[in-house]
Parts: sequence; C-alpha cells; structure tokens
Amino acid sequence: MQAIITKYIPCTNTKGSRIQAKCEAKTIYFSYDHALNAEGNHIAAARELIKKLGWDGEWVNGGTSTGYVFVCTKYCEKFEV
Repeated sequence: MQAIITKYIPCTNTKGSRIQAKCEAKTIYFSYDHALNAEGNHIAAARELIKKLGWDGEWVNGGTSTGYVFVCTKYCEKFEV
C-alpha cells in the first residue's frame, strides 16, 4: 500500500483553490470546499483518491509543513516507542 500526500494549491486567474492528493499510482486535484476546514479538505481529497484507486481499510493522517500524509493501517507493521 502506498502513502498519500496532500497539499493546498492556491487559486490562480483561471482555477479555484484546490487540494492535490498524490501517491505513486495517481495524482488528483480536489476542489477546495469552503464549508470544510483545512484538515477536512485534505481528508476529502485523500478519500476521493482512495475511492478512485479502489483501496479500502482504516487510514490515519499526520501533518507536514506542506499538507498531510495518509497511511493505511491495514498493511502497516505496528510498533510502540
């Protein structure tokens, strides 16, 4: 399973704000939904990519300096520190 990375893409003169969701298999752009908060938009974009790829499982996310990373826990090696 591949990790998904999301980042905010600001609006331009021709396109509205959007969230880029990408992994090795595919990249999509999700229109920013102003009814959601920032994290909600990143989650929605990741969900859309997961659906398009036909993936399933329980996902967790963490923030980065440019957005979020999403990882499926179904196939992860779990450990404690």
